[in-house]
Amino acid sequence: MMIEEEKSYIGIDISKALLDVYVLPCKKYMRFQNNSTGIRKMREKLKLFSNVSIVMEATGGYEKAVAQSLQMGGWSVSIVNPRPIRDFAKSLGKLAKTDRIDAEIIALFAEKIQPKETIVYNENQQQITELNARRRQIIDMITMEKNRLDKASDELKKSIQRIIKALEKELQAINEALEKSIQNDTDCAGKNRLLKSIKGVGSIVAAGMIADLPELGNVNAKQISALAGLAPYNRDSGTWRGKRTIWGGRASVRTMLYMATLVAIRHNPQIKCFYERLCSVGKLKKVAITACMHKLLIIMNAMIKHGELWRMAAIVEI
Repeated sequence: MMIEEEKSYIGIDISKALLDVYVLPCKKYMRFQNNSTGIRKMREKLKLFSNVSIVMEATGGYEKAVAQSLQMGGWSVSIVNPRPIRDFAKSLGKLAKTDRIDAEIIALFAEKIQPKETIVYNENQQQITELNARRRQIIDMITMEKNRLDKASDELKKSIQRIIKALEKELQAINEALEKSIQNDTDCAGKNRLLKSIKGVGSIVAAGMIADLPELGNVNAKQISALAGLAPYNRDSGTWRGKRTIWGGRASVRTMLYMATLVAIRHNPQIKCFYERLCSVGKLKKVAITACMHKLLIIMNAMIKHGELWRMAAIVEI
């Protein structure tokens, strides 16, 4: 027997050890362990509620197992950046912070804002994302070791070089595993082929986009720009008109786009022409590069959405 026939909004505050759950409008609070047993118990309790919308914060990865389990169970789940939820709490005058209060705020956010459902990550997509994250970690470690070489003694240099050699070998293995995972997934392999048809986009950038922006091709131009943190926002007040700026979004995606754009500005005629036109009318180079990143992202999104390889007259959504 269902507890509620009306729509239920559920906020889940997630930590490494605990899941704090708050349900509106019935104002029911529950707490579970953040492990397989706790998640299973939570799912059993949530079956009592009908027409459910679940919202949780992105918490550095602790939310992944919970979200995947709920999505596999057929629930609608939205994973939201903590910043807008905290801003929402401040707008309500709720400055106190406990696990129960946080869960209640998230439930209120779900009820009033009603964020869109997060794309469902399949098992292979999750593996690609994890491999790409590990790839970035290894590159960071290699960079740190190389930075130590200048000030190291001859004896220490030998140690550092051994570590670098071992890390480079591990990086090669990760790259091979990442490519294999992409090719083993029909959807990801198709995206990879389309992205690599763009001059300026190689295997590394294509893999990074597939891993960290799975929404590519499934949302419109404005939404994909916001996810990547490349949507320009107005800064106006009264008669004052400020410069439009970008903020938020996924830093790893912007890094990939930046790398691709620098190459595209030199070797891709369409992006090169767009960059030179912006510079010719007085745009700062960094502003022109950001605009090219945005244009490249929109073209990528349209190509994958329509299943078309790169061409000079590429489809671009407005």
